[in-house]
Amino acid sequence: MKYIEDFKEDDRIIEHYLCKSRQSLRSKSGKAYLSLKLVDKTGMIDAKVWDMTNDIQSFEENDFIKIDGLVTSFQNDLQLKVTKIRKSQEGEYQPMDYIPCTDKDIASLYSQLTDVIASVSNPHIRELLEIIIVRDEYIKEAVQTHSAAKANHHSYMGGLLEHTLSVVGICEFLSPRYKYVNRDILIAGAILHDIAKVYELSPFPSNDYTDDGQLLGHIVIGSELITKAAAEIPGFPPRLAALLKHCVLSHHGEFEYGSPKLPQTIEAFILYTADNADAKITMFEEALQAGNPQSAWAGYSKIFGRNVRRTTF
Repeated sequence: MKYIEDFKEDDRIIEHYLCKSRQSLRSKSGKAYLSLKLVDKTGMIDAKVWDMTNDIQSFEENDFIKIDGLVTSFQNDLQLKVTKIRKSQEGEYQPMDYIPCTDKDIASLYSQLTDVIASVSNPHIRELLEIIIVRDEYIKEAVQTHSAAKANHHSYMGGLLEHTLSVVGICEFLSPRYKYVNRDILIAGAILHDIAKVYELSPFPSNDYTDDGQLLGHIVIGSELITKAAAEIPGFPPRLAALLKHCVLSHHGEFEYGSPKLPQTIEAFILYTADNADAKITMFEEALQAGNPQSAWAGYSKIFGRNVRRTTF
């Protein structure tokens, strides 16, 4: 298996990959061509099919395909010029080679999450977290296998769990350093802020938006999960439920980033800050990792709109 992370310019690639996206486009001269995104567990690469010959057989998005192509460079990014494609046959590939996964132990991460839940002192909040994270069999399984995003950050198996624990850790660090912070509400918000990604995104290998993801989104679905779980707990304080839901509803921080509410409690504001920090720093990490390993300058990041540099001397 020739992994995408090992591609170098002028390599000839004859191998199986997952076709993540497929677009039929036309060049400025009116010539039809295909623009593809091919993935394996190490990354994604743009691919172009400039000549639609009989060597380009029928295939769709999310098909495994065998390609014959040449690695080229375009605007300082590697790209594949593909001349042959056919659908892969069962047995020709190992599906796990095409699912990006955290390099951390997923069982250990989930154990850390349940330990954090056990540390919550408020019995109502602790039981609500147990209902959603521990007792719901679908969520218990899905939170360990889902990504935190379709792209950009933590977009790999186990990414949701890894991101959640990172945000929890930042919130744990900040909580005792400021006045007026309710640690249990903050930690619960950190655990629950993205939990509905298990409904917003489909499982791998597609890792794409579901109907509920498109129509409702994880912020709304997450708030609904809190409402449902709180209703199962006798005497759950309505104001406490509202404060927890507010953390989820405002964690994107700004209306233009999809938050229906702006953070209006100190816990919600810390959660927004922690979530934003972990997502952005992880994207910076990924930009450094994707860049030329032989150069201190990793290259131009479209997400950040700047060239990024490794701190080497």
